[in-house]
Amino acid sequence: MQIDKKRCSLFLFGILLGALTIGGQPSLAFASSSEEGPVKSICPRVKIETNKGVIVIQLNWDKAPITSGNFARYVKEGFYDGTVFHRVIPGFVVQGGGYTREFKKKPTHEPIRNESNNGLSNVRGTIAMARTRDPHSATSQFYINLVDNTRLDYRDGQWGYTVFGRVVEGMEVVDAIARIQTGSRGPFPRDVPLEDVFIVNARCLSAPAEKRD
Repeated sequence: MQIDKKRCSLFLFGILLGALTIGGQPSLAFASSSEEGPVKSICPRVKIETNKGVIVIQLNWDKAPITSGNFARYVKEGFYDGTVFHRVIPGFVVQGGGYTREFKKKPTHEPIRNESNNGLSNVRGTIAMARTRDPHSATSQFYINLVDNTRLDYRDGQWGYTVFGRVVEGMEVVDAIARIQTGSRGPFPRDVPLEDVFIVNARCLSAPAEKRD
């Protein structure tokens, strides 16, 4: 599958303009990772039930402890329940985790520190944090890579977009979401699914993922 460079450029331009910020300018404070130990033991995976099917995410606590803890915190609080996938770009990413089905921004916790220099790459099937041009501005919004988007990685001292896990079940659901027709809805001029695609609920799974070759 070839990446649509024009559409990707529009998406990245939106990121640079702060289109992915929730609730205005990011705070100078950062979320704590103090819950990392206990949460890690009970939330190695997250089951995301969407109205299109189930997606299971394996969190990478070893390489992205702050980001995994942040994501697990939102999951434990039920934050993602009822939120939409508001940006879908075939050949690039599907993105969600910040807006209600009425396209209202949800209030979030403080932004977290960027961990994109953790050695994990934005390859197909990985999950990563959306942010503004401030590298330390990620809050709740995430995206799943539909293809290898390695240009979003950390390199040469330049911050990238933090990968913190991967899809271990349900990538076919992600691909199905990517095939839905998109257009203008709510505050967004483009790339929004023209039918509701939303998270019914997101819950921690305590059992480890099966080992795969």
